[in-house]
Amino acid sequence: MPNATAGLVVVEVGAGSDGDVMAALDRLLPRDEALYRHRHGSPGHGADHVLPLLAPPSLTVPVIEGTLALGTWQSICLLDPNADNATRSVRLSFLPA
Repeated sequence: MPNATAGLVVVEVGAGSDGDVMAALDRLLPRDEALYRHRHGSPGHGADHVLPLLAPPSLTVPVIEGTLALGTWQSICLLDPNADNATRSVRLSFLPA
């Protein structure tokens, strides 16, 4: 994924979980400008550049018989708190076992 401020995660979404994920992210990476040297862009943008430490830009998920091997409530999500970029792209690669 060619983005410096976004990452991929496997997480449960819905039933309030997505809001919990974003609230936890705000606690781990506060948007306070005074905490970061990287200060261009929207307020808190320095935190966006630290995000890949917690949500990497790549993810490996097994595919078994043509189906993603995820748990019942799991989804693959793009985690991107960066308000400066409204459009993102994701690159998928399938590797033979």
